[in-house]
Amino acid sequence: MTTDQVPSEVRPVVRVGAPTELRNPLSADLDLLSTRDMLTVINDADRRVPAAVAGVLDQTAAAVDLAVTALRAGRRVHYFGAGTSGRLGVLDAVELIPTFNSPRHWFCAHVAGGRDAMWQAVEDAEDDHRAGAAEATDCVGAGDVVVGLAASGRTPYVLGALAASRARQAATVLLCANPEAEAAREVDVFIGVDTGPEVITGSTRMKAGTAQKLVLNAFSTAVMVRLGRVYSNLMIDVVATNAKLRGRMITILVEATGCSEELSRRALHEADGDLKTALVSLVSGAAVTEARDALARSDDQVRDALALLAS
Repeated sequence: MTTDQVPSEVRPVVRVGAPTELRNPLSADLDLLSTRDMLTVINDADRRVPAAVAGVLDQTAAAVDLAVTALRAGRRVHYFGAGTSGRLGVLDAVELIPTFNSPRHWFCAHVAGGRDAMWQAVEDAEDDHRAGAAEATDCVGAGDVVVGLAASGRTPYVLGALAASRARQAATVLLCANPEAEAAREVDVFIGVDTGPEVITGSTRMKAGTAQKLVLNAFSTAVMVRLGRVYSNLMIDVVATNAKLRGRMITILVEATGCSEELSRRALHEADGDLKTALVSLVSGAAVTEARDALARSDDQVRDALALLAS
């Protein structure tokens, strides 16, 4: 059975609330299908998520610009979420450190229920509006950006954090899978991804979670690119903490400059292992000392440093 073959007697359950809580008629016979057909139904639903994410690119771009402005001003970006949404926020924040050498204080993730909620469900924590507000009051400052992650768009813990953050003069963003969320009127940027009902009714770790993962990946990556931590499409702020990453640094230099591996290795050695300095030196032809000085005068931005040396 394919998703186009919906039993005529199946009708969506009409109820007031988030679309993620509605029953999906395309998966009503899920438990009667063969394993292969069941996976086809799930995959067909998953394939709709990227298109839904494409529909909120303007809003995501606005959130990126808010975050870039905040980080350049010495402020921070916070993620507040519960359950799957909160765990995805933690995942995104943590992965920025080894990928882009992001300072640990730039992205701060907060999960309803605290650290224990990363490893086991703490379901009632998401209903605690006061806990979200208290946590935001303790750690959010004026000029920060706070991103609320809530599949339904109405999680009390997240809404409490957003309300307290607004009171502290932080910019606020809500990312959810409910385009009609009432809280949209209460944030600076609203990203409501229209993923529709889940294959398993209410199981927002599925399409809604996938959409949040895609948006967060794009959001944080774009922020890092705007902050000069990418040259072309190469990770130039990678930290060489193991042999694999040390090898990757040489590969990046070869790819970015067209120089030989031997020359790239020599430049990196002369730059005391600083990839950006070696890159600027190789591309511009300037000495390592000149490259290092140009980066210092360009706020560590490779393109700007190269422009300085070319002028």
